[in-house]
Amino acid sequence: MRLVLVGGGHAHLIVLEALAERRDATLDVTLVTPSRWQYYSGMLPGWIMGRYGEDDCRVDLHPLASRAGANLVLGRVVAMNADRNLLCLQDGRHLEYDLLSLDTGSETNVEWLASLSERLLTVKPVEQFFALWQEVVNPLTARPCPSIVVVGGGAAGAELSIAVKSALSAADGKCSVTLVAGNSGLLSGHNPVVRRRMQSALDAAGIRVLRERAAGVEDGVLLPGGELVKADLVIAATGARPSAFLAQSRLALSDDGFVAVDSFHRSLSHPNVFAAGDVSTRLDGATTRSGVHAVRAGPILAHNLIAATRSLPLRPYRPRRRSLYLIVSGPDKAIVSWGDLGAAGRWARLWKDRIDRNFIKRFHRGERDRVSRMQEFFAVALQRSIVASALRISLFVGTVLNLINQGGAVLSGDAPSWPHIVLNYAVPYCVATYSAVLIEMKRMGE
Repeated sequence: MRLVLVGGGHAHLIVLEALAERRDATLDVTLVTPSRWQYYSGMLPGWIMGRYGEDDCRVDLHPLASRAGANLVLGRVVAMNADRNLLCLQDGRHLEYDLLSLDTGSETNVEWLASLSERLLTVKPVEQFFALWQEVVNPLTARPCPSIVVVGGGAAGAELSIAVKSALSAADGKCSVTLVAGNSGLLSGHNPVVRRRMQSALDAAGIRVLRERAAGVEDGVLLPGGELVKADLVIAATGARPSAFLAQSRLALSDDGFVAVDSFHRSLSHPNVFAAGDVSTRLDGATTRSGVHAVRAGPILAHNLIAATRSLPLRPYRPRRRSLYLIVSGPDKAIVSWGDLGAAGRWARLWKDRIDRNFIKRFHRGERDRVSRMQEFFAVALQRSIVASALRISLFVGTVLNLINQGGAVLSGDAPSWPHIVLNYAVPYCVATYSAVLIEMKRMGE
């Protein structure tokens, strides 16, 4: 069977890892991607500020593909016919497939900024930003007080504003950075505590925040009231738009043009096509377009692709009700966002640094290191079904043990041993959780 993976996104890194662990001689695997390097966007602000080198932020896909037994094809998909199981690359080559997985990410929507031409730098594709940043920033540092506008009120826009301000201020001491957050404001998807902390961080950095929509003009961006914000450089961290080839792919698409998938990350129109990450949209609204979901859906996508080759049952991706976000708020600070909770500090930046470095290290080493396994263990342990089952078992077993061990003391009027009561509930919970996690991780591996 011919399995073609298009794109080297976060989910496909985990798919390649799974294929390497379970080599199948009957499977002909091809990875199609424009570059052998996959950059990790979460480390981009740190790289701008000089915290990381370029090699710290990227994964070499060539050895990863080799370990998975995959043929690496460097090229960009420009056309697709899902009815004929056919892909067309930019250089004219054609690829046929039996099973296809898309993880190509998205592009930056710049329809309001197109007039800026050479003054515009988009965050996506991320590898392009890495390649162009030094070419752009060197002339800026030669100017007395360069003016930069970042467009986009999400986490990416806020982080880039702080990173650019920090980097250029360190280089020449003076620069002006304006963040155009749009009508929805700053970090609209996060709780008020997180939004206030980010606003404070931006204020402390001397970054002006505009809660308006802006249109690109020759000298900068124009606000609805007619104010012109002049800019030597405009960085677009705006909303996502789908790759052009999807429009004529024959795949079922969402209203905004992304691949429509079900809970298995399988195309709603073509069951031999899967998609994950920014290229896809779940029509049930269970996920947002976020790197967090791309990473967490990776093991599910890997399982389902392997299961599809063997006609085995698929597993749905069930996102958690709350997702953890660590947002850079300074050279050595970060903000924690988790549901309705928020916190900030140096410790959060160290936490983010550790997570990011371990993610890259995981694929540099070609094997899951101890930290990655522990992270996976606790992620499974916090699944609602496992928590609920362990609570039921601990409640039943703990109550029986406490009646046996503490019942006499209570009936005789003596004070019970509260540490033993707690342990009688805690130990069954831990044992039940541990057993359930081992079984679930074994299922995921199979």
